[in-house]
Formats: sequence, C-alpha cells, structure tokens
Amino acid sequence: MGALSLPHLIILALVVLILFGRGRISEMMGDFGKGIKSFKQGMSEGTETPLVQPPVQIQQQPVAPAQPAPQAEQTGSGPAA
Repeated sequence: MGALSLPHLIILALVVLILFGRGRISEMMGDFGKGIKSFKQGMSEGTETPLVQPPVQIQQQPVAPAQPAPQAEQTGSGPAA
C-alpha cells in the first residue's frame, strides 16, 4: 500500500504524455540536457583557478608598551572603618 507499482507508473506516464504531448516532453528533455552540459562546463571552468591561494605575509607594526592606569584616590564619602 502506498508504493507505486508498474500499472501506476504506466498510467502516470500516459497522463503526462497526454498533458504535455510528445513534442513538449522531448523539448523539455533537450533543455534539461543543455542545462547539465552548461553546469558541467561551469564546473570545469571553476577548477582552472587554484583552490588554495598562497598565504599573505602580514607585517607587524611595533606597539608601544601599555602604561599602568592611574589609581583613583579614595575620598571620605564612603563608609567609615
């Protein structure tokens, strides 16, 4: 139950043939073949360029050493100890 058997596939093929006609199906298959050919051609063109580019040298610029932050002076506004 739920599986397509041979009679189901034959009926489905006849319905598709009636809806689209023989000429339209062959035209669609030709377009499909052209699309696959174009895809393969695009894939082969993409592999001509190297996939891994050479690493780029990054020059480090000297950084001045960090200065210690000045300490905040405590005022008498806090709780008395």
